[in-house]
Amino acid sequence: MSYRYTRHYTGPLEAVIFDWAGTVVDFGSFAPTQVLVDAFATIGLPVTLAEARVPMGMAKRDHIKTLGQLPDVARRWQDKFGAPMTDADVDRIYAIFMPLQIERVGVYSQPIPGALDTIATLRQQGLKIGSCTGYPREVMNALLPIAAAAGFAPDCTIAADDLKAGARPGPWMALANVIELGVKHVAATVKVDDTAVGIAEGLNAGMWTVGLAVSGNEVGLSLEEWLALTPAEQAARRQRAADKLAQAGAHYVIDSIADLPAVIAEINARLARGEQP
Repeated sequence: MSYRYTRHYTGPLEAVIFDWAGTVVDFGSFAPTQVLVDAFATIGLPVTLAEARVPMGMAKRDHIKTLGQLPDVARRWQDKFGAPMTDADVDRIYAIFMPLQIERVGVYSQPIPGALDTIATLRQQGLKIGSCTGYPREVMNALLPIAAAAGFAPDCTIAADDLKAGARPGPWMALANVIELGVKHVAATVKVDDTAVGIAEGLNAGMWTVGLAVSGNEVGLSLEEWLALTPAEQAARRQRAADKLAQAGAHYVIDSIADLPAVIAEINARLARGEQP
């Protein structure tokens, strides 16, 4: 006698796991990037905001190391210091970066328009709200009460240095949310992020993924700068960002968190039809 056991989850969704900067707070994702520019400037090596955005989504120590390995940055480093960047150099920049990030993270971290309404809608639907971030725990200890005062208090927050296994693009922070939130199946979870590495995190965890093209790192403009663009300029920048997130494997790409409820409804319908991430 044989038995057939199906592992397919048919819904409904149980949880949404959000990134922070560029996803729920900090339209344009300036807190992690501008502070990195300032930290590099402190040691006399200019980097551009565009360069600082390339490794976005990584844990900050990894972000600094990867930034230093970009060809143009590595060449300027070699020219200035006479040797490639070392792990000791990464540690030195990280030590400069951390107090600046803790001091300034709240300055940039107002909720993105529509974020609080969307999260309220998801909670009304019975969804749990998780989160994970490239920020280390020290930064999150500063940001969490600021965000709570503004109206955002997720049920779970995993910081980039909380886990021995590591951070993005590995699945571990997303899966830690699943454990802490008590979600029964990873297919009952949606990961929402504005970076390719954050989308990879969700995919590696076996989750549905939603990329945010306009509000985050890929467009990289403040809300005021975005609204000042012509419709044609907005369309061009949106398309470039959406293409990058789609190429990273995002199941859906939308402008911002404000557009998420319709996607949640569609994923629930797909699960009910037996589809999986």
